[in-house]
Amino acid sequence: MNVAADANGTPVSALRILLVEDDPADVALIESAIAACGLPTELHPVGDGEEAMAFLNRTGAHTEAPRPDLIILDLNMPRMNGAEVLSAVKVDDRLKVIPIVVFTTSCTDADVLNSYAAHANAYVTKPVDLPTFERVVGDIHRFYSTVASLPLAPSDLG
Repeated sequence: MNVAADANGTPVSALRILLVEDDPADVALIESAIAACGLPTELHPVGDGEEAMAFLNRTGAHTEAPRPDLIILDLNMPRMNGAEVLSAVKVDDRLKVIPIVVFTTSCTDADVLNSYAAHANAYVTKPVDLPTFERVVGDIHRFYSTVASLPLAPSDLG
C-alpha cells in the first residue's frame, strides 16, 4: 500500500469513505478520480440510503463494516434519500461526528439550505464536465486525507 504524507510530511493512513450513490456511472467516475489521487483509500460504495444506514449500523450484510472517516452522499436516491440519511446520521450520537459531503446534481437553494440546516459539512454540486468532476472529487479526497483533522472512532480511543 502506498503511504501518503500530509503537508507536514506526516504519514497518512487510508481514508475510509462511505460513498452513497445510486448511479453506477457516477460511482465509477468517483472511484477513478479517487484512485488518481494516489492517496490511500478504502472506498465503500452503497446504492441507496437504506444500505448506507445498514453499513453505518453494521447490520445485514454489513456486520463487519468499518466506521467511515467520511461520507460522500448523493441526495436523489430510491428507498431512503440522501436528506433522510443526513438527518438520521446527524441525530445519532455514535455517527454524528462523521463528516458528510453532500455531492449531488441539485443546485437548488432549498437543497443547499436544508442540507446545511441538517448539519452537512459541505455541499458540492456535481460538475457536468469530466475534468472538473475528477478535480472536485480529488479536492474533496485530498482535503479530508491531508488537511482536515478527523475524529477518531470510539473504538480507536481505547
